[in-house]
Amino acid sequence: MIEFVQNNIFFTLIIINYIIAIGTAIFIILNNRNPITTVSYILALVVLPFLGLLVYYFFGQEYRKDKMFKRKKVFDNETVKRWEKKLILNDYRLDNYEADFLKNKVNVVKLLQNNQRKPLVFGNDVEILINGEKKFESLFKDLEQAKNHIHVEYYMFNDDKIGSKFIEALIKKSKEGIAVRVNYDYVASGISNKSIKKMKNAGIEIFPFMPVWFPNLTRKLNYRNHRKIVIIDGVIGYVGGVNVSDEYVNPNKTGYWRDTHTRLKGNVVKSIQTHFLLNWNFVSGKEIEINDEFFPEVEKCGEIPVQIAASGPDSDYPHIMEAIFTAINGAEDYIRITTPYFIPNDQMLTALKTASRRGVDIEILIPKEGDSWAAKYATNSYILELLESGIKVYHYCKGMVHAKTMVVDGLLSTIGTSNMDYRSFEINFEITALIYNEVISTKMKEIFEEDTEHCEKVDIKEWEERPFVEKVKESFSRLWAPLL
Repeated sequence: MIEFVQNNIFFTLIIINYIIAIGTAIFIILNNRNPITTVSYILALVVLPFLGLLVYYFFGQEYRKDKMFKRKKVFDNETVKRWEKKLILNDYRLDNYEADFLKNKVNVVKLLQNNQRKPLVFGNDVEILINGEKKFESLFKDLEQAKNHIHVEYYMFNDDKIGSKFIEALIKKSKEGIAVRVNYDYVASGISNKSIKKMKNAGIEIFPFMPVWFPNLTRKLNYRNHRKIVIIDGVIGYVGGVNVSDEYVNPNKTGYWRDTHTRLKGNVVKSIQTHFLLNWNFVSGKEIEINDEFFPEVEKCGEIPVQIAASGPDSDYPHIMEAIFTAINGAEDYIRITTPYFIPNDQMLTALKTASRRGVDIEILIPKEGDSWAAKYATNSYILELLESGIKVYHYCKGMVHAKTMVVDGLLSTIGTSNMDYRSFEINFEITALIYNEVISTKMKEIFEEDTEHCEKVDIKEWEERPFVEKVKESFSRLWAPLL
């Protein structure tokens, strides 16, 4: 009798699950999303009773469509509009630059300037920082020289050894009267209440990005702030892959960590500043008073043109993906990509394969053993079709490669927070620096070549002969690629 009742209860729950799942599937279809993403979620609803509903509840709903993030008044501020007007390039100047040195890379410039009001800014200094130890060495020196404000925005902010040192540096400057504002991602960070209280007691303003608390958990767990930026006095900016955590600084207990960050100095930092202020208004719940101290007059610092691309659920378009897509389609000579996660959407995959088949020399560097088995197998599922299109693929063997960089035709380089995957392109808040300079591009290509010395080049015949079990894992993981 008890067994009969238990069976009836289970059967009833299954029926209820699929009634809800059918309604959810209809809702997903009516949203007119990417077909691959739609099929992935519907598949989860069908083959994973109960769990499929939870997956969609936590990860499946879109912010960009729902306009959950409000773009505050930052872009309408008179101070911001004044410097934008001064730096924005008109069509005549763009035509001159196109003929002079940009060539077809001007299409990337126009895309970001027209869609995101982010000009190509001249007269900057760019320093490439390899790995966390170099990044923090440079950053601590710059923090010590801060005169007005320090703005911090990190995906992962831990109060371990390097994190505690970073916190002490911020506290020291705050006690000196420097305004310090910190925005950290609530889900990814491991900063304790004790450290937060210590920072607040020192006068630091600190807010988490989208705290995940019931009953507001839905649609918050999935959309995270993946940016890693620091702005000092509106003149110096840091952008790249290095978080505030001991694992990013070599030597560490987790193994060698290969990453790339960049230090920018000049007027391009103003572009980074606007995105910090947009997020700051969101996390703090109030409109910050914008003044000239956030956007100071900056003397020419160097000769390098830089443009900033940022995207997230608050943007109308996936700007970073579109910029990379445009750069790939315009490539004529070569492309070098380093990424820890290669789970491209159809548009990016097609762009890469067709570029290779029309003669562009493309090489992609990914970790052999990543920090996520599902992402690893999903990434591996794309390798064969890359190889069949003539793209060279390298597996990094020295440790974890976490750098997110691209070099195109010895002119355009990108360094930022965005991976080559669905999550970075469509879901998370990301930011990337696009650097239009032959010297920097040559350096970035040399760094890529140095990294390949620690790699295994994937051979197509050997790859085709890998164990059947591996292929099954890859195919299964690829089904959930939009969810990873």
